[in-house]
Amino acid sequence: MRHLHIATAEEGEKELIRIGVDPYGIETMVPKMEKFNLLLEDIVCKVANILKQEALSVGGDVAVARGAVDCSVERTDALIIGNVKQMRALAQKLSIQPFGLRKIAEDIGTVLNNLARHSFQLTTPRRTMEIGSKTLVMGILNVTPDSFSDGGRFEDTEAAIEFGAAMEEAGADIIDVGGESTRPGSSPVSQEEELHRVIPVIRVLAGRLAVPISIDTRKAEVAEEALKAGAEIVNDVSALTFDEEMKSVVAHHGVPVVLMHMRGTPLTMQEGSLSYRSLRGDIICFLETRIADGERAGIHGEQIIIDPGLGFGKSLEDNLRIIKYLSEFKVLGRPIMVGVSRKRFIGGVTGGEPKDRLEGAAAAVTGAIMQGAHIVRVHDVRFMKRVSVMVDALMRC
Repeated sequence: MRHLHIATAEEGEKELIRIGVDPYGIETMVPKMEKFNLLLEDIVCKVANILKQEALSVGGDVAVARGAVDCSVERTDALIIGNVKQMRALAQKLSIQPFGLRKIAEDIGTVLNNLARHSFQLTTPRRTMEIGSKTLVMGILNVTPDSFSDGGRFEDTEAAIEFGAAMEEAGADIIDVGGESTRPGSSPVSQEEELHRVIPVIRVLAGRLAVPISIDTRKAEVAEEALKAGAEIVNDVSALTFDEEMKSVVAHHGVPVVLMHMRGTPLTMQEGSLSYRSLRGDIICFLETRIADGERAGIHGEQIIIDPGLGFGKSLEDNLRIIKYLSEFKVLGRPIMVGVSRKRFIGGVTGGEPKDRLEGAAAAVTGAIMQGAHIVRVHDVRFMKRVSVMVDALMRC
């Protein structure tokens, strides 16, 4: 279930046309879409028709494909339209219905509660982190020779340590240490090499910094040793799919974990077709599945952060749309992290090499924060800290 961010009548009309609503229905429904819009994708017509009848009975409505009423089509998307009071009344009526409608009722309640949530708490071995009162800036510390933006700059342990300390002084709220590049087309490094790169840096920084350190890795053993060395957060671009043991490591240590959407691997993610059946819907479904899988393995749901994975198996237009509609990811009820810094899609709009993308990255960070990002992962900490502080002030006024 998705909460559609529909800002204009034109956007509403476009969505109804996509669903296949009768032209007369479009004319009458667009004005209603100024309220609240929940999208269910690809449901059977029998369910869609009951859903529409019950929604009408509480003063709401449901937009369905033209052939759904007489079941001349097998399946349809269904856009539930109404205010929060009508949505809750609809959920109450659906809770006693068959055909999977009870589950839809539960989902409506969950989504409404998640959308109303503005603050979170993450617990690490050393602290409780409050999420929501301000945007947190995560500074990127790549201890790699081949990262797309700063590969080789901090390959030396002492240089990496000094840069980590400098990022804290510049205002970073979290330092993210990574020893394996995940740029498009990159190949994995051995576990031994990754450990050699990151553990000495984390061990020193953990004793020197006041802010938490996250370990950017897909490997369970690297996460295990990093947490023992003083890291407090695991940032896994594979969302716990690369290494089956990662779930056990995170659950055992009880630390926060970032689950990111990526299609394929860093080596393959930009190859072949980048098309999605439903871009935001597919990402939300993937993350929902990964959250549930983590919870079954013993990871507390309140310790999970989500990341839609900008630049990871997405086209330029996909990345722009994810930022524009980032608020839709609030349906998952988890803090949202985005990494936009110096990425290729920014260069696709503004031109220039990674070092020339500061202004474009600042605009993307601004848009992401205004659409609900809680954590922004960046290279240029001092600059982006000022950007985030200003956007937070605008959002609060």
